[in-house]
Amino acid sequence: MAKALLKPTWYMTDAAFDWLYPERIQLLSKRHWTPMGVAKKAAQFLAKDPGKKILDIGSGVGKFCLIGGHCFPDAFFYGVEQRSELHHYALAAKEYTKTNNADFIQGNFTQIDLAEYDHFYFYNAFFENLDSHGRIDRQIEYSTSLYTYYSRYLFKELDAKPSGTRLATFHSLEDEIPPSYQLVDISLDFLLKTWIKK
Repeated sequence: MAKALLKPTWYMTDAAFDWLYPERIQLLSKRHWTPMGVAKKAAQFLAKDPGKKILDIGSGVGKFCLIGGHCFPDAFFYGVEQRSELHHYALAAKEYTKTNNADFIQGNFTQIDLAEYDHFYFYNAFFENLDSHGRIDRQIEYSTSLYTYYSRYLFKELDAKPSGTRLATFHSLEDEIPPSYQLVDISLDFLLKTWIKK
C-alpha cells in the first residue's frame, strides 16, 4: 500500500522526478530536461487519440516519455538519444517506475525510420551545436554544420508526414518546422508551441 502511494509523487514536481537519477544528472535538469508542466501539456496534445506512437527526438534521460506514459496510458512514448549514458539512465528510470508504454532507442535520430511514428516532441536537441556554454558533455561532436544538417533533415522528414501529424516544440528556433505545419497553440512564455500538419 505504501509503495502504491509513493509512485505518483514522482510525477508531482520536477524535484521529485529528478530523484530517479544520480546527482550529476539532477544538476542538468533545469537546463536540459523538460519541465514537468511542459511535459504534461505537450503529452496531452500529442496523445489526443489512443494508440498513437509519439517520438521524443533527443530524449535525454527519458523524462518527457516517462511523464507522458504515466499521464496518458493509452499512447506509446518513444525516445531516441545518441548518448549511451543518458539512454542507460532512461531505461533504468523506465524499469524503476514500471512505465510499460514508454521505450528508448540508443542512436542518432537520423538512423531510425521516423515514418513509424505518428507525432513528435522536440526540445531543441540540436541547439548544443550552437551554444558552447550549455552542453551536456563532450562525448559527441558539435558544429554549426551539424545543427544545419539535423534541422534540414528533420524539416524534410516532418514535411513528408501525413496531414494531421502533431508536433510539440519547446525552446525551438523553428528551423526544423516546415511551413506545412500550422501553429495551433503557444504558451504564455512563448517557449512551448504546438503544431498540426495541414
